[in-house]
Amino acid sequence: MNVHATLAEDTPTGLPRLNEPAPAFDALTTDGRKTNDDYKGKWLVLFSHPADFTPVCTTEFVAFADRADEFAALDTELLGLSIDSHYAHIAWMRSIKETFGVEIPFPIIADLDMKVAQAFGMIQPGASDTQAVRATFVIDPDGVLRAMVYYPMTNGRSVDEFVRLIKALQTADTFKVATPENWQPGEDVIVPTPQTAYAAEARMTEGFETKDWYFSTKSI
Repeated sequence: MNVHATLAEDTPTGLPRLNEPAPAFDALTTDGRKTNDDYKGKWLVLFSHPADFTPVCTTEFVAFADRADEFAALDTELLGLSIDSHYAHIAWMRSIKETFGVEIPFPIIADLDMKVAQAFGMIQPGASDTQAVRATFVIDPDGVLRAMVYYPMTNGRSVDEFVRLIKALQTADTFKVATPENWQPGEDVIVPTPQTAYAAEARMTEGFETKDWYFSTKSI
């Protein structure tokens, strides 16, 4: 087994796809070895960054650290990754604490052989063959990939958006609904669209806030 990161034999080839099992990994991190099994039963936000000791990545890690308690309250773990060594990660974490007064409370995968990054499609040849772009993956408690978002190497992602997205996904799962653009907790949700002509006709009298047969909302 590679000392840094390996993939399980049954990991599918090609880019990961939504609503399918996330690629399996077995990786060295700043908190010991981690595999998919360590996150069963919890939500996981796995995010990559181009390199340690870089300014944009530092701002992102500080932001994730600042919101770590909020993610934890949502039963969500955080896991970083870059194509840097285990020791570089540790040194960078110590530097962030000393320079910015922020302790990084989540592990970072050391992925020198790029196996995890390649399995998750974090390597984008149009951007770099040797660094991971700013990719973010949301994996549910069953190990299923529910969302993935890519940012260019030049621009930091919004951590607030991933907090919001976790809340929206959990709400959609719990109540079997959808959420509108920039939905925030407490706002109305979207009722599933009727699937038959009969159901569409009935929808108009079902007591929802209905704009048209296909567009109904309700409070929860």
